[in-house]
Amino acid sequence: MRRTRRSWPATLVAALLLSLLPAGLVVTATAPAHADECYTWGRTLREGTSGSDVTQLQIRVAGWAGYDRGFAVDGQYGPATTTAVRNFQAAYGLTADGIAGSQTFSRIYALQDADCTPVHFAWSEVDDVCFGGFPTPVSGTTVAQVKANLIQVMWRAEALRHRLGDNPLRVTSAYRSAECNRRVGGATNSNHLYGRAIDLVPGSSATTMCGIALAARYVAFRELLGPGYPDHNDHIHLGIQSTKFWRAPSCGI
Repeated sequence: MRRTRRSWPATLVAALLLSLLPAGLVVTATAPAHADECYTWGRTLREGTSGSDVTQLQIRVAGWAGYDRGFAVDGQYGPATTTAVRNFQAAYGLTADGIAGSQTFSRIYALQDADCTPVHFAWSEVDDVCFGGFPTPVSGTTVAQVKANLIQVMWRAEALRHRLGDNPLRVTSAYRSAECNRRVGGATNSNHLYGRAIDLVPGSSATTMCGIALAARYVAFRELLGPGYPDHNDHIHLGIQSTKFWRAPSCGI
């Protein structure tokens, strides 16, 4: 569910997304053009291709990785990306062949705003819950890294929303500065500090807390905390991390 949108310069957003490309990765095609203040793909992508355009695709389809799967945004179009693209295509009524071409890209364009965020989530929903904006992150982390992480989080939340029948979800917390995290009693190593986590509650009576938790098992969040876990009875906490930690006992998780 959106609040008033804060716009970020398209060049900054593009730079943040491209910063996810691993160092040393060889780009095998001309850099893609930018249109509509966001991103445009210039070639069909399939298993075996690599480059910054694959990275951009992965950011947007990671939430379709499948049940109990993580997802690496690494610029390499491997089997996991093929599966995610195929699931994305099936979810939106496209030919589910796992190849990202014009129909797949057109659907993604329809789902993204000019600042590259998904249409149902905004920067103003994921910035610092205490102070607004993006106060100085914890030592060793930059604002650019925080925003690049949040873009990934928002696109996975968009996939979750669609899986829930496109019923609205309300963000109660995402990025937290160190001071904000201290004020709200967050864990000292919380993924919120790095922009890698989001807390959600139903945005309408059509969705339940456990409904969110159960659907979240399919959208590549390896951290999932909810009802029945201490201090998580009133929201679903979802985080991007390498190791799986799911706890929502009241929902059977």
